[in-house]
This record gives sequence, structure tokens and C-alpha cells, in this order.
Amino acid sequence: MAGGCVTMTKQSEEPIIIRPLVPADDVVMASIVRTSLSAVGLAIPGTAYFDPELSHLSAYYAAAPRRAYFVAVQNGQVVGGAGIAQYSDTPQVAELQKLYVASAARGQGISKKLMATALTFARAASYECVYLETHHTLTVAMHLYRELGFTPLLQPLGGGEHSAMDSFWLKMLPA
Repeated sequence: MAGGCVTMTKQSEEPIIIRPLVPADDVVMASIVRTSLSAVGLAIPGTAYFDPELSHLSAYYAAAPRRAYFVAVQNGQVVGGAGIAQYSDTPQVAELQKLYVASAARGQGISKKLMATALTFARAASYECVYLETHHTLTVAMHLYRELGFTPLLQPLGGGEHSAMDSFWLKMLPA
């Protein structure tokens, strides 16, 4: 899946193409992440807003074999993305990272398509489970996580990478 594309359409909408991130996507994805976090009052330390790799996601995800970042493209424009990478020093645990969709593209199931692609990659990369950190105010995202089989945890795995996040989720992957 890492090199392939998935094309999905919604009635009366332009096709949504899910494909791997390329360096030309870095600027727009950093903007989508920062704009999304700003819109909900989370442009604060301890969130992805200040992640050092945010402006160079393509280099970060290309630096290790079990990492991948996928973008959603509609009308030739990147409208969202989601990544998978190993969580901390635990080779069996993947982390879903930086799942964001531009506000104008929301409500079309793009997050669900990005997550499906990311989870397929995680299974193919031999991860046993996928972990994520979010914020309790992001109720729409948490609804999606629950719908896709994630279970809320009482505390982060390890120390938690993003200290401002306060909701932690885990999904076991089929063998």
C-alpha cells in the first residue's frame, strides 16, 4: 500500500485520491495542521502545532521503513493527511499521527478514508496495534476513532508525546 493509490468517490463530488505524501505536499500539510489546531484553540506547546518535523513531513516519514504519511487530494489539491510511525521504543505499536483535514473538505468521509489507508499500512508493516493521542474537545474525531474500533485508555502509553493531549486510544490489529 505504501506506493499505491486508492481512488474513492462520493456522489456528485470530485474523486478523492489517497496517495503517499511527497515533498511538494509539506507546506500545505503544515498549513492544514496549524490552521486546524488554531481553529480549536490548540495552537499551544504540547500539540502537533510545534512539532519540529511538521514543516518537513516528507523527510520525517521517508527516514524509516515503517513510517508512512498519506494525503487526500481533491480537485488537484491536498485537503488532508494522516501518518503512521512506530510509537516510542515499542516496535509492535504504531502511532496514528497528524490526522487533519482542511475545514472546507470536512464532512465527506476523508478522515475515515485516510485512517483506513493508514491502518492498512500499519498491518502491512507488522504492527500489532495502533495508538493515538487527541484532545477531549475534538469530539468528532473521537467519534470516528470509536467507530473504527479504537478503545479509550485511562492514561497515555509511556509518557505521551504531546503533553497537551488528554485523550488516549488504542486499536488492536488483526494478525
